[in-house]
Amino acid sequence: MPRIVSLKFRDAGKHYHFNPLDLELQAGDRVVVETDRGRALATVVQPPEDRNEGTKTGDLKTIIRIATDDDIAMAQANGHREKEAHLFCQERILKRNMEMKLVRAEYLFDGSKIIFYFTADGRVDFRELVKDLAHHFHTRIEMRQIGVRDEAKLIGGLGICGRELCCCTFLTEFTPVSVRMAKEQGLALNPTKISGQCGRLLCCLSYEFETYCSLKKALPKCGRKVQLDGARGEVINQNVLGQKVVVRLENGQTVQVTADQIEQGKGPEPAVAGDGPPRRNRPPQGGSRKPSRPPREKPAAASAAKKPAAPTPTPAAEGKESTESEPSKTARKRSRNRRRPRRK
Repeated sequence: MPRIVSLKFRDAGKHYHFNPLDLELQAGDRVVVETDRGRALATVVQPPEDRNEGTKTGDLKTIIRIATDDDIAMAQANGHREKEAHLFCQERILKRNMEMKLVRAEYLFDGSKIIFYFTADGRVDFRELVKDLAHHFHTRIEMRQIGVRDEAKLIGGLGICGRELCCCTFLTEFTPVSVRMAKEQGLALNPTKISGQCGRLLCCLSYEFETYCSLKKALPKCGRKVQLDGARGEVINQNVLGQKVVVRLENGQTVQVTADQIEQGKGPEPAVAGDGPPRRNRPPQGGSRKPSRPPREKPAAASAAKKPAAPTPTPAAEGKESTESEPSKTARKRSRNRRRPRRK
């Protein structure tokens, strides 16, 4: 039976199948393999396993050997050279005012080629840039344009959830993500909340999409006419995770029921008498927590003793007050003030 081993060339990279020959490998081992681009250093993801006879292994590349200390040291040296190549290429891009963003520089294992990954809005003429790089590094140069999602995978970062980006930790391939996935999960269609660091829709929107679709099949759709205890109503909302729907009755009342209760035509179960907090913790119906105390009534004798007795008006005064009005008093005061001489 043919043996196949799964390898990856970078963290969260795509898995490739190789022919391990007679090598005994374990997960995490470093090996040197032959690829279309030349020799490369890879990591074993799964140990070799036997496949069925129908599996074709003729097109699989073979593993050359298990990586030695010299191979690992060479890979680390290439990592330092990649930083220098990245800085030099970035300097030449700025001098030539090229509309492109350099993402990463990658050396092949044997140093025979340097691959520069970049992003740009359109096509970029980088022929003069390649000449500058080839003259400086004296090796083959390859410019490769990538998308924004691949850029986030190479650079890494933190998402809005506070964790490291999925694409640079465990996602080996990108899956298509659509706005319909956010709608099915009841998320707000706010671009800032459903977009990732790359500016595209979040990859995690596809994780629970199939679960939401299967759960929604068991619930009645919004707008469906139902009857609960003889009263007509309409489904206005769905609680997918709770497997309940909100129904608005004819009298304007809204109730929350399950799909089984709708099929049986039964309303929500009445609350048990013992449910809820104790009576002493509930606020009074008036709205204030402390009821207002009635004012104390003072004895009649005490109130009468404190109030002074009103003077009894004389008959003359009564007649004068009854005949003379307020406007006449005001006019008389004004005439009196006019007669007084002014003091110098």
